[in-house]
Amino acid sequence: MEILLRYFPELTAQQQTKFKELLPLYAHWNEQINVISRKDLDNFYERHVLHSLAISKVVAFKPKAHILDVGTGGGFPGIPLAIMFPESNFVLVDSIGKKIKVVKEVAQALDLTNVVAHHQRAEQVEGTFDFVVSRAVTRMPVFVDWVKDKIRKGKVDDQVFRGILYLKGGDLTEEMQGVKGSIQEHLLSDYFKESFFETKKVVHWHH
Repeated sequence: MEILLRYFPELTAQQQTKFKELLPLYAHWNEQINVISRKDLDNFYERHVLHSLAISKVVAFKPKAHILDVGTGGGFPGIPLAIMFPESNFVLVDSIGKKIKVVKEVAQALDLTNVVAHHQRAEQVEGTFDFVVSRAVTRMPVFVDWVKDKIRKGKVDDQVFRGILYLKGGDLTEEMQGVKGSIQEHLLSDYFKESFFETKKVVHWHH
């Protein structure tokens, strides 16, 4: 938890409580349905929570914003972002039903009324969103094709375009050549000092 407060000192008491409760909740569910590797559970706040919250360093979601988390797995990045932005609305989807069961249980235990979880693929999701978030479920060109029609056009304010916020690692030069649209890469090492983040990025794609 100290690591979160180092980078997010403005967290409210309620947010801190919810973030603290995440680890025991995931440790409990992980014994029944494996959603996090044992090694990652030991580094839970760095590799899952802080990694998810890197998106909030790039874009601060507005109240009433609609965000879709595709391939959420056990709820990342969606659950930490939903705690960080309680007035924004999150839809978390995954094609593996047992993972969505964990997401629903965690969201319910934390009373995250701004989270809805569905067992479905990205293509089956109805409606449009301000942002689509994800942790590298596939190559970027493939992902853009899956979700580009689900993203509302234009900006949310003077600066920020609606779009995809994708957590990726490594050199993406070759991969990004097949992507139509505009892309900005944000290095996580600009925000976090831990070596885990050295090669990691948030890729912001928009129409």
